[in-house]
Amino acid sequence: MWGTDLDPLAQGRLKDADPVAVLDIGSNSIRLVVYERHGRVLTPLYNEKSAAGLGRGIATTGKLSDQAVERGIRAIRRFALVVRLMQVSRFYVLATSATREASNGAAFTAQVEAVTGVAVRVLTGMQEAHFSALGVLAGINAFSGIVGDLGGGSLELARLEPNGETEGETHALGAIRIQDDSGLSLDQAGPIVRERIGRSSIVKHAAGRTFAAIGGTWRSFAKLHQIRSHYPLHMVQHYTIAAADAIELCDLIISAAKNRRALTGMREISANRRELLPYGSVVLGELLRQGEFSEVVFSALGVREGYLFSLMTEDERHADPLLVGAAEMAQLRARSPLHGAELVGFSDTFFAATGIAETPTENRLRIAACHLSDIGWRGHPDYRGEQSVDLIAFGSMTGIDHKERAFLAEVLAVRYMGLKHKSGSAPVMKLAGEVASRRARLLGAVFRLAYPLSAGMPGVLGRLGFDTVDDRLVLDVPREWEFIAGERVRARLKNLADEAGFTGCGISTDP
Repeated sequence: MWGTDLDPLAQGRLKDADPVAVLDIGSNSIRLVVYERHGRVLTPLYNEKSAAGLGRGIATTGKLSDQAVERGIRAIRRFALVVRLMQVSRFYVLATSATREASNGAAFTAQVEAVTGVAVRVLTGMQEAHFSALGVLAGINAFSGIVGDLGGGSLELARLEPNGETEGETHALGAIRIQDDSGLSLDQAGPIVRERIGRSSIVKHAAGRTFAAIGGTWRSFAKLHQIRSHYPLHMVQHYTIAAADAIELCDLIISAAKNRRALTGMREISANRRELLPYGSVVLGELLRQGEFSEVVFSALGVREGYLFSLMTEDERHADPLLVGAAEMAQLRARSPLHGAELVGFSDTFFAATGIAETPTENRLRIAACHLSDIGWRGHPDYRGEQSVDLIAFGSMTGIDHKERAFLAEVLAVRYMGLKHKSGSAPVMKLAGEVASRRARLLGAVFRLAYPLSAGMPGVLGRLGFDTVDDRLVLDVPREWEFIAGERVRARLKNLADEAGFTGCGISTDP
């Protein structure tokens, strides 16, 4: 049969990476995520959810409805097949508030275990808060602030410190729970939410801190904010807005829902989330008011990633997800990952010779850019730049905010398309800001010089260096390699010197 000699595992995946899966049984939805491997960067191989609505009615009946259980088990049967097809090495099943609160929760978990062959871990509210906080830390390097995970049945709050320590709370404030408790009345929902948040000791001591928002309803809120503000990136991870702006949108959503008024952008939100969004806005708005937070950052990573993060070694947890992810992308896409490492040293010599200072943040971005600098080589020459920019601007990297993502996109735009490029992603790159954009252009100019010197292969850049003489930028090359400075190299060196503010440039072959 055709194709029987093909390797079932694509070469576009990391070598010897064993997939790991997490099934998250929530109050509103059941979601399966299969990750490429259990490492510092949790890259989804497959992601699917079913809106089973297990938490609907628990506040009044105290149990999972037969219909919700039937929907849930049907979805889980499919997910179990997916796990087998993807040859998952480890499979974890987590259940949250609906399962732990329902009187028939144990019977439901027994059915899940029979289908999956895996023990279900029913998380306590404190455990859910803890893993949610670690999920934020998995995607936002060294995050410190207050984490809130809004599910269908409950709201978990956690204080997260830079060292990873957490302190958590759980509250009966899930979007479905508030709908049920308020009798679908937003007027009644406000006082209920206000009183329950008022019990939180974490919120009482949050003034001036950042609030990290997790959960599908709040992701929809972030998406709506992006649509209404004509934001050029439509991704939630690490999207940050002022708390005052978030409160304003909360009030607008609630008012529109009460008055049955159409709200611009709402049609682009899924019907399921559209129904819950006004209640999620009541919770978010009240949290931000009582906590006096300074800003809100949205996280696409939560309990699932936090649980896997908790199982990592200490070295893995302390690794920088941006740098790990950039190195992995180089391994998958570059002609020579080792050349990217040499490019780090080559750019080191440029910044040292020119006396251009670097902050720790600028340094990590430069290292990441070096690893990512050759990811477009397979593309058509006319489109390598745009394809590379898209991979960075719209990719699934973590450990990077939107301004930093825009910085890296600008570096690659210059590397492939030149200093006068007119990329279609220019609105995204403007997010970096003027100062960072100038640095990105400079680093891109370094790359444009490096590649014709080395042909993208290791063994050359480590023997080259830079110097400055009488306001001239000088490229130092070994005497036996004086032929390396051809016409293209000299033109690229002049562009780099001009961008760095030098009056001239030259090549030195002195021993």
